[in-house]
Amino acid sequence: MPYSPRAGREGDVLAVVSQSGPTVSFFDAASDRHLGAVEVLAQPHELCFDPTQRLLWCTTAYHSGYYHANSGRRTEVTAIDPDTRRIVEVVDLAPEHGPHGLALDPARRRLYVSVEGSEDRPGGVVVIDTETRRPLGRIDTDAPGPHWFAIDPAGKTGYATNKEAPFVSVVDLERGTLTAKVEVPGSEGLAVSADGTQVFVASPYAGSFSAAEERTPTGIRVIDARTASVVDMLPTEHLVLPVHLTSTGKLLVGESPMEPDPASRLGRPAPGRLTVFSADTRERLGQAEVGFLPLTITSSPDGRIAYVACVGSSTVHLVDLDTLQSLARLDIAKHGEPGAHGLAYIPRPA
Repeated sequence: MPYSPRAGREGDVLAVVSQSGPTVSFFDAASDRHLGAVEVLAQPHELCFDPTQRLLWCTTAYHSGYYHANSGRRTEVTAIDPDTRRIVEVVDLAPEHGPHGLALDPARRRLYVSVEGSEDRPGGVVVIDTETRRPLGRIDTDAPGPHWFAIDPAGKTGYATNKEAPFVSVVDLERGTLTAKVEVPGSEGLAVSADGTQVFVASPYAGSFSAAEERTPTGIRVIDARTASVVDMLPTEHLVLPVHLTSTGKLLVGESPMEPDPASRLGRPAPGRLTVFSADTRERLGQAEVGFLPLTITSSPDGRIAYVACVGSSTVHLVDLDTLQSLARLDIAKHGEPGAHGLAYIPRPA
């Protein structure tokens, strides 16, 4: 029988944020059936599943609006039981605010949450003990708005992308200090290679993009972790926000084509693209069309299926990574704008 990319996924679940829902929805990974939703605080953003504690973490960044255009920053992250689909606890990080990116070190039971800065302090990363669900400290990143955050497999080094600062912040997670700044134009999503030697960073920042003007070339900057320097660039045709690395070494990036629009400097969104590279050879492997404004990407544990959340169309697109054919589209409920955002793949309980 031919291989089915959905085989063996019975009991697995995909969790999806609706930013304007504001909800986290759950879907059966084998059938795409909607299982239910949890209402959360306004403006949920990213998700991170902790398999050790079996908790799903969700950041809530703003009271309304989005980065650089909001009515005020929130201070909470929410822990959800994905099996019962109930909130376990809302953890208030105040006075820290604008929590967004999430990265997990399950071996050390640490959750890292990027937070925005204020007039008297730069942005940084809050460290949470996943057993007690209490903050342990903070690491400064020397930039006003660290957004996405990722750590190396050893749990020793973290990387924060900064939308408006011209560098990626490198932090020592054991000492809790900023150790380097890697020069790039304002940056978006990122991923760290399986051996920790390379970091793939989307650049430039979406706010600096113009559909009608000459601009910084778009693509993925490749950082050598040992020298903390950019050593290569994987060019893309359009602006990139999300970056994800699969277990099989495929680098997934979400491109957002924009058409000129007199009413908007950024332009008018066109259907997005999932573009696939080999992380090892840096070869471009192909692409697939997805919804409007891809914002978050994840994949199944076996690296067979890509899940692309598109905030503009409030859809999640499932793509077979062997054939780059579309498998399904999930429509995510929203109330106004924007829609689908954070994603997490949750394997069934052992």
